[in-house]
Amino acid sequence: MCDKTDNKVAEALEVLKTETSELIHVCPEVPVINVNETLKADWPLRFYRNFVAKNYPVVIRGGCKHFPAVSKWNSRFFLEAIPNKEVTVAVTPNGYADGLATKTTEKGKVHYFVMPEEIKMPMREFIKKMDDVSKQYICYIQKQNSNLTEDFSELMCDVQSEIPWASKAFDKTPDAVNFWMGDARAITSMHKDPYENIYCVIDGFKDFILIPPTDLPYVPYKTYPVGTYKDVMNKKCFIEDHKGEKIEWIAIDPLKRNHHDKYPQFKNATQYKVRIKSGDCLYLPSLWFHHVKQSHKCIAINYWYDMDFDVKYCYFNMLKRLSGS
Repeated sequence: MCDKTDNKVAEALEVLKTETSELIHVCPEVPVINVNETLKADWPLRFYRNFVAKNYPVVIRGGCKHFPAVSKWNSRFFLEAIPNKEVTVAVTPNGYADGLATKTTEKGKVHYFVMPEEIKMPMREFIKKMDDVSKQYICYIQKQNSNLTEDFSELMCDVQSEIPWASKAFDKTPDAVNFWMGDARAITSMHKDPYENIYCVIDGFKDFILIPPTDLPYVPYKTYPVGTYKDVMNKKCFIEDHKGEKIEWIAIDPLKRNHHDKYPQFKNATQYKVRIKSGDCLYLPSLWFHHVKQSHKCIAINYWYDMDFDVKYCYFNMLKRLSGS
């Protein structure tokens, strides 16, 4: 967070907040368009001009409703089509894969950045565990690294390998296409990615909290030791310490009220809340902070396009240094 003893820096950050609020983040909601707009010949140009160039999100209602997956994919379909398919599942005791947790040590309670335990199991077992909410652990398919094309290639016929208008606007093909499916208790902690993201919900819905990168000074970061959950399903869950490894991560969970009291400056961050339903797409610009919840057994895919490391990236890193993040 910004050190308020440095008045010039603090004043400059206030100017940034005021000007972005008045000139950029004027509308209280994320813009919404209909899929028919994307069918027009000039859409890639308009998409780039109105949203990519401005680093601004947009919801496309019905943006992926033409995918066969939208009418086919659900747990019943997977039980019939790929019941014995071996899948990599992220397992946690609290639903936060790649998130913060507390470990009791000789020095007392220590906050860690914790990665999930990854377990391979048949798809039918994953669905069974996901449906049994009495279990004291939470399962989520969220391997990333283009797991849809690499691990679920037999499903690619039901979706597209790229979003044509996005590929044209970005002048590149996706770096990764990812598959997501999980429990309603699975939560993605707030973070940012160096990707232009086209997020498509296939079944269910996703609830996003979005914060623009210009509001970085109000998003608290801390440095945490790194660990991984172990033996989660055996009721002997513990955090295995990655000796000496540390990471900077966002300290606040926007869903926890006590965090708002702990980090009062967070109230100055511009927050957009949007629900992406089955058949809808969200353009999530690079470097935007996002926190995600979902409906039970929600299925989604997303297309990661490498961002351009241009002046926007340089200014973001400068802002990071100035704000002490």
